[in-house]
Amino acid sequence: MLDDLGDGFVITTPDLTDLFDPAKTIVLDGHEDADVPALTSGPDDLAYVLFTSGSTGRPKGVEIAHRGVLNRILWMQDAFPLGPDDVILQKTPITFDVSVWELFWWSWTGAQVVLPAPGAERDPRQIADAICENRVTTMHFVPSMLATFLFAIESGMVDIEKLATLRRVFASGEALDAAVVQRFNALLFDKFGTELHNLYGPTEATVDVTWQACSPHQTGSVVPIGKPIANTTVHILSGDFKPLPIGVAGEIILGGPQIALRYRNRPELSAEKFPSDPASPGSRLYRTGDLGRWRRDGTVEYLGRIDHQVKIRGYRIECGEVEA
Repeated sequence: MLDDLGDGFVITTPDLTDLFDPAKTIVLDGHEDADVPALTSGPDDLAYVLFTSGSTGRPKGVEIAHRGVLNRILWMQDAFPLGPDDVILQKTPITFDVSVWELFWWSWTGAQVVLPAPGAERDPRQIADAICENRVTTMHFVPSMLATFLFAIESGMVDIEKLATLRRVFASGEALDAAVVQRFNALLFDKFGTELHNLYGPTEATVDVTWQACSPHQTGSVVPIGKPIANTTVHILSGDFKPLPIGVAGEIILGGPQIALRYRNRPELSAEKFPSDPASPGSRLYRTGDLGRWRRDGTVEYLGRIDHQVKIRGYRIECGEVEA
C-alpha cells in the first residue's frame, strides 16, 4: 500500500515511529501543534485513497476526489437533515468507507460525534450503552451485525429502553434480509419511530449511490437497494453494454460525480473498470461486477456477483487475494 501511495508522509504516534522512514513521518505527541502546510484543493483533486481487496493478491487503491465526497454527504444532509441535537455513533473502522460519512457529516452541520471504546462496536451491550449515555440519534450497521443486535434485544441481553433516542439507522455493506427489516420495524420503529434505511454502493463510487427506505414497513421477500441518490446514474446493462428492460438481470453500471478517479498505479485495470460515459463526455462510469435488475417501481434489486468476489461482514474479499 505504501509503495502504491508513493511519496508522502505517515502521521503516527511515538510508539510506532520505528515502522516508518523518520524523514517521512509526522509524529503526533499531543503536546504541541505540528506545522501544517497550507493546501488548496479543488473539486477534482484527490481527497483520499481507500484500499480494497485485489484479485491478484495486491490491494487496489481507489482514488476518490473531493467532488464525490461532497456530493455524497450533501445528499445525506438533504435527505436526513442533522441539527445540533443529533449525535452520530462512529463505530466503523477507517478501512471501510462508511467511516467517511460517520467522520465528516456531523462536523458540517453543527451536530456531534461519539467514538466508542475500541472493540465496543462488536458488543451489542456496549453499543446500547453508548447510545443511551450519549443520546445517539444516527448510526450504521452492516446487516449481519444488525441481525445480531436485534437478537440481543429480543433475548433481553440489551434493554430496548436504552435505544429511545435513535432516530435513524443505516444498513449497507451486505444484502439486507427482509426478515431483519421486519424484526427491526417490530422492535424499534413501532416503539420509538426509529427508521431503517438500506444503502448500496462500492468504494469506487464514494460510499453509497442508491437508497431504499425500509420503515415503516417492508413488503415482499426481497429488500431492493433502491433508487439513485442525487446526481448519480444507475444502468443495468448487458455484456455488450446495451440497456436491459425491467426484470432482466444485467451488470449494475454507475455514473456521476462520485465515481472514483482511477485505481492507483493500475492503468489497465482502471481502463477496464472505469470506461468513458458516452452520455457525458469527459465523465467515467464504473462497472461494479454486481448483478441486478430494475423493478417496476423504479428501484433496483441486487442479485449477487458476476464474478467470484465475496462479502464477509461487509468487507469485499477477492478469492485471488486469499490464494496469493
